[in-house]
Amino acid sequence: MTGIVIYTDLDGSLLDHDSYSHAEADALLAELERQGVPVIPVSSKTRAELLALRNELGNRHPFIAENGAAVFIPEGYFDEQPAGTHALDGFFVREFSLPRSYWLQKLETVARQYRRDYTGFEALSNDDIVRLTGLDPDAARRAAQREYGEPLRWKGDEERKTAFIRLMEQHGATILQGGRFMHVSGDCDKGRALRWLNAQFAKAWDTPPVCIAIGDSHNDIAMLEAADHAVIIRSPSHEPPTLARSDGVYLTEAFGPAGWDEGVRERLKTINSMDSNNG
Repeated sequence: MTGIVIYTDLDGSLLDHDSYSHAEADALLAELERQGVPVIPVSSKTRAELLALRNELGNRHPFIAENGAAVFIPEGYFDEQPAGTHALDGFFVREFSLPRSYWLQKLETVARQYRRDYTGFEALSNDDIVRLTGLDPDAARRAAQREYGEPLRWKGDEERKTAFIRLMEQHGATILQGGRFMHVSGDCDKGRALRWLNAQFAKAWDTPPVCIAIGDSHNDIAMLEAADHAVIIRSPSHEPPTLARSDGVYLTEAFGPAGWDEGVRERLKTINSMDSNNG
């Protein structure tokens, strides 16, 4: 199965939405590692959160943080430093967004009239984050270490939400609705980051990889559209995202990591069958 790269959302996909467990995907994750298939976390989570999760999973591959705001590639992972990256704490980093401080300033100035309609992460205590996310206190502290954008808990009505999004987009922001929070960041998304990282794999491997993207919500759409194969994880709490494409798409029956296992195995079987037929 060499030549395949898997890009995966975390919450509600590889991780259970409520317990954050990945146990039902562990056997397949170990199998993919043995076979040399990189599994790339692509998440709204912060660098600090993703470093902790990678350590837990034994994952040493690149990762994409904060909804595509930055790609982190371990130094030495490829033969040479990818163009457009800078070195930081043992990683080569390709940034697609201005820093969080820029977007906090924009929220305070251009969108001041909406201040009562949302609560931003900056205003939350660690106990608040624990309560809203179900994370333990240490994980909540890592979640608060945002570098490129600001998650908002929207409290206003839909009409004001639409007007707020329109205003922020006019000032260069990208607004993505995740499972729990609305994320304000720069001109970035998971699909753009996937395409850039996939190009680095293609250069290193001398051939474009076959990529599988896995997600469960609206902020995964750009990634699911960009990949060769898309696995949509069914959710117990919301409808599956709607894609413009229909080819190469698999909607799971199971939820969370059980659905992850189901969908990845199905796509790998399809890819292997296509390779056999082409051969």
